[in-house]
Formats: sequence, C-alpha cells, structure tokens
Amino acid sequence: MTGFLAFVVIYGTVKTRKTKDVDSYLRAGRKTPWWTITLSIMATQASAITFLSTPGQAYVDGMRFVQFYLGLPIAMIILSITAVPIYNKLNVYTAYEYLEKRFDLKNRTLGSVLFLTQRGLAAGFTIYAPALILSVILGWRLDVTILIIGGAVILYTTVGGTVAVNKTHIHQMVIITVGMFAAFITIYFLLPNDISVIDAAYVAGKLGKLNAIDFSFDLSNRYTFWSGIIGGTFLMLSYFGTDQSQVQRYLAGSSIKESRMGLLVNGLVKVPMQFIILFIGAMVFVLYQFITPPLFFNPVEEANVKSSIYTEQYKKLENDYKIVSEEKQNEIREMLSAIKTGDKKEIETKTKIVNDKQKEATLIREEAIGLITKANPDADTNDTNFIFITYITTFLPIGLIGLVLAAILSASMSSTSAELNALASTTVIDIYKRMIKKDGDDKHYLRASKISTVLWGIYAILFALLAKELGSLVEAVNILGSLVYGTILGIFLVAFYLKKVSGTPTFYAALTAELVVLYCYFFTDIPFLWYNLIGCMLVIVLSLILNTFLPKTTETVGKFI
Repeated sequence: MTGFLAFVVIYGTVKTRKTKDVDSYLRAGRKTPWWTITLSIMATQASAITFLSTPGQAYVDGMRFVQFYLGLPIAMIILSITAVPIYNKLNVYTAYEYLEKRFDLKNRTLGSVLFLTQRGLAAGFTIYAPALILSVILGWRLDVTILIIGGAVILYTTVGGTVAVNKTHIHQMVIITVGMFAAFITIYFLLPNDISVIDAAYVAGKLGKLNAIDFSFDLSNRYTFWSGIIGGTFLMLSYFGTDQSQVQRYLAGSSIKESRMGLLVNGLVKVPMQFIILFIGAMVFVLYQFITPPLFFNPVEEANVKSSIYTEQYKKLENDYKIVSEEKQNEIREMLSAIKTGDKKEIETKTKIVNDKQKEATLIREEAIGLITKANPDADTNDTNFIFITYITTFLPIGLIGLVLAAILSASMSSTSAELNALASTTVIDIYKRMIKKDGDDKHYLRASKISTVLWGIYAILFALLAKELGSLVEAVNILGSLVYGTILGIFLVAFYLKKVSGTPTFYAALTAELVVLYCYFFTDIPFLWYNLIGCMLVIVLSLILNTFLPKTTETVGKFI
C-alpha cells in the first residue's frame, strides 16, 4: 500500500513536471482521448467514500441505493447533445465562463461561488473518509493519516495539473477494479461448504438486502425508482454538466466526439459498477449470517465502552448477540432446505422466523449502541463506514488486504486530485483573472493556478481534520452536493434553453431557490434527492416570472447558444 502511494506521487510528478502553460495545466492541451476521459470521469466520482461506505450501505439498508444512479444514463445523453458542443464551441476553461457570455458577471460569480463552497468541503470529505477508516483499522493517528494522503495529492496535482490527474486516474482505476474484484471473489471462498452462490443470493433476498427497485411514490422514502429517475437525473445533470470537477474532465477532450464518447460510456458503465459494489455489501451481509459479526463495527468505540463501567453489560449483550446469531444460522439452513424442496408453506414459515431473529439481533445492537452513548456521549454511533473495511482486515489474506487498501487510497487520491484541479481552475479563471488581475501573462496565471491548488488542498485538509460524526459518508457527500446542484443546474438550463430570459431575473431567481433548498434541508423531512428538482424548477419558474416584471436592461441574451 505504501509502495503504491509512493508510485502514484512519483509517477504523477515526473510524467507531468514539464507542463508549462495554462492550457496544458487546466485542460491537458485538449488532447485527451475518450477512454481516458471515461476513466477520469469515473475516478473523479468514485472516491474512497464509494468503496468504503457503499458496501456498508447495502449491508445495513439493502441495494436500494442503486436507484440513486438510475438517472445517470439519461443525464449523459442530454449533456452530450447540449452542454458538450456549447462548451467546445466557446473554448472555455470552466463551465462558469459560459454564464457570463450568456448572462452577465454576477451569474458567473454566483455559479462559481456555489461550486467553490460545495466542492471545497467535498474535497475534505474525500480525504477524511479513507483517513478515518485507515487510522482506526491500522492504528495510525487520524491527523497524521489525513496529512499524508492530502499532502501526497497536493504534490502531484500541483506539479502536473490536469495531465497529472488524467495519467494517475488510469492507474488508479486499474487498482480499484482489481481490488474490488478480489474482495468480491474472496467472499465465496469464505462461505461454508454447504452454502452455494445461489444459496447466498436466496439469503440476501429473503432478508431484504436485494431490494434494488422500489416503485412506490413516497416522498418520505429517500430511495425509490421515482426519486432516482427524476431527482437523480437532475442531480446528475448538475454534477456532470455544471460541476467543474467533472466538466474539466471532458473539456480536455480532443474533439466533441471524444468528449461525448467519454460521457456516454460512463453512463453505460457506472450503474452496473454501482450495482456490483452494492452487491458486494449484500454478500458481506450474507457471510456474516454464518459468522457472528461484531456487535459494533467501529473498534475504537467498542474499546471505549469495554473500558468503561458498562463493560460487563456490553459483554453480556455480545454473548446474547452470539446466541441469536447461531440460532439464526440454523434457521437459515432450514429455510434453504425448504427452498430446495419447494415447500411454499415451510419457506414462508422459516423466512418469518429468520427475519424475527434478525430483528432480535437488531434490538440487541440498539441496546449496545445505547451503552456506547452512555460511555461516551460524543461517540459516533453510526458504524456503516467500518463494515466493509472490517471484513477486509478480518478475512482477506495479507497480500489482498494491501491491494484493497491501495484501491481505497487510489479512490481517495483520484477524486481529491480532480477536485483540487477544478477548484484551482475556477478560482483562477472565474475569480482571479476575471476580477482581480486581468493583465497577467500566461506564466503568471500558471503560477497562480499552482498556488491555488496548494491553498485549496490545505483548506480540504483543514476541513478533514475538523470533520466528525458524518454518518454514512456516501450519503453525506451527496446531501452536500444536493444543497447547491439544483440551483446551479437551473441557472444553466435557463441559459441553454430560455433565450428570452436575461441575467438579472435569473440571478435573483437562483438566490431565492437556494434559500428555499436550504429551508427544505433544515426545516423539512423531504429526501435530499428532491432538492435537485426543487432548486432547478424554482430557478426556471421564478426567472420566467421575474423576467416579465423586472425592468428590461440592455443585456444581450441568447447570443452564445
């Protein structure tokens, strides 16, 4: 793992150290082929959070999280038709340059600030996630782990810019793929001899872990087919069409065709990829039906409660949990026997017993979490992020542990490097060059881009050092994005399609929409995927209304579409 970390830093630095102009630094000279764009897009999105938290999400909540990605292919088609040719024609460095050409400076600034606010924090998430897990599992100090990961990414991203990001992404995606495949295959070798692959799938299904699609239209339900198709499409349109960390990947394409291919192939591959990662989590759950799992997966919190006055109570709960788990194992085998004989009544009876045992185990876990909280009121009682890494370190051979940990580090570094690269681009092109230093030469802006990369890296590290109790990280990072993505997307959709709407109505509509989204987050129970639809539609509707009533200006609209 340490060797791979060193390799990525050295490779990314040496191969790209000769980058000498802003275009090469920020857009790789617009020479990137489609397959590199595809891998870079996937590596940017597939952070360590994906590989640490997503299997745990399936372990706890089943596979319904895959519905989050159902809108992705739709979004890729729309963006390939609309955004790609527009960005290419205008020869922009950032997505937000287009907003000034279409509207005015204040809309460009608003889009930039919303992106910088959200993505700067998200970069901290992508550093914090693997650092937290690795520090707990390997016994490293959290702050030191954060500094090592963050410092390594800052080094090669600052030296090589987009070229370094793209080159390292290729190697990182290979390691990620191999690592996850190894973790998946190992599960089947660890299952008892009398439990086949088909049996494992039956167990996951009967215990509600293969509930991938839910067609109910329930606004209180976070993940459904409809929230994925509607809210997910809007989220993906905003993320891939207006978030500079993704837009920058295909702005580097050598042609419109190459950029389109990169997006479309990502749309085809990403949903199956997420399905497989969630399925791994479901299979880890099945494995733990035949091997008693930890009562609580976070070893630090377990150690705290066992060293407190509640140690005896906790040990009793551990014993009760083990008894229930063993009883459940026997019932699962009887359920599988009934399935093989086709006795429907017996299948129904045994399935109910197994689920009752599962509920009994859950109640014991809740008691244990109560003791953990009593022992330490500030304890992190969500152990979802520790489930998959616990499986890795407990069951995988030493060599494979190193491989999977390298995959997790790869995911963290790939995503963080792209984010820092995009943050630097937006800061220099949309803020510094446009409003502060307008007359600098190419070398000056190249130097400013590198300084900006370092500063944003430090900002992300500081946030990671301060972050605590984030719950399920894969949900947390997507909630954070949903707070601004709908508003940003609304601005861009007005720009693309509503040619008669000018900049001032759009600006005030966006401010209002963002306030409404924040109200929904703080004061309602509306699931976060719907924030993207709410924010986007409010910008569109309010901009049309305000465009009718606000005084007309001399703004030129529609010229650049």
